Amino acid sequence: MGEVYRASDTRLGRDVAIKILSPRIAADREAVVRFEREARALATLNHPNIAAIYDVIESGGQPALILELVEGETLAERIAQGSVSMAEALDYARQIADALDVAHEAGIVHRDLKPGNIKVTEDGRIKVLDFGRAKALAAPAGDSLEADAANSPTITVHGTGQGVILGTAAYMSPEQARGKRIDKRTDIWAFGCVLFEMLTRRPVFAGETTSDVIAAIIERAPDLSRLPATTPPRVRPAIARCLEKDPKRRARDIADVRAELDADEREAAVPARRSSMALAALAAALAVAGVGIGTLLSRPSPAAPEPPLEFTFTAPEGHVLM
Repeated sequence: MGEVYRASDTRLGRDVAIKILSPRIAADREAVVRFEREARALATLNHPNIAAIYDVIESGGQPALILELVEGETLAERIAQGSVSMAEALDYARQIADALDVAHEAGIVHRDLKPGNIKVTEDGRIKVLDFGRAKALAAPAGDSLEADAANSPTITVHGTGQGVILGTAAYMSPEQARGKRIDKRTDIWAFGCVLFEMLTRRPVFAGETTSDVIAAIIERAPDLSRLPATTPPRVRPAIARCLEKDPKRRARDIADVRAELDADEREAAVPARRSSMALAALAAALAVAGVGIGTLLSRPSPAAPEPPLEFTFTAPEGHVLM
């Protein structure tokens, strides 16, 4: 797309990121118009998990974006380091789902969701980058597909318009890889790919070339057996619903997937609460039993019974006892 610089906004006293479009894109007036139109739409998104667009500028015929500067590592870097725990992965997934939900409600599809487009701040907050700009910045025809599948840039085949393939190979939905019309369910597929990769440290679909990856996406079923044994019960079917090859059978709304993750968290918390309650009840019962035993032990011993009085008597003279 171009180059990104760290800059200082002297008027508002804040650091920002300036993304300058490559000369190749800047030379395509149609691409620039689409880029500006998408940027205006994206500027309406206001969510803590979406990196904000502050402005679109042009200097000397060179268009550029003024963006929120997000400190921290990309999710791709965190995954490569093996530093994403199960709890962190599910927390990040919920935040990503929240970002997608807001964008989808506004009619915006990311189209290129991948770990490299997701930042993790120092306080554990997720920031999704490059929302919708995959649509705006379709690269010219003729780009090679032979690239690193997981980190390849957004690619376009057959120019723009109908028949376009746009996205990053390892996270493309089958319909996207085929150049068909896409909607928010493409983002849901990519979400499943990202969550799978966070849990396994490996992409769902891999291959020596981008073409191999695309073929695997279209033809092969995802191997969910690679998920860790510690994966919570509802997470596995949630990922499976995201990775349905047929969009009609795929989860239709990211909010539904988010609800599944929340339900799993609640169900995991219930046994813990029940165990705590059971322990509390047992402790209370033992305490009551202890008080009862203590009371019995503290009572004074009953006095020994006095010996019975024994005596004899005879009837007076002249009387007979009947």
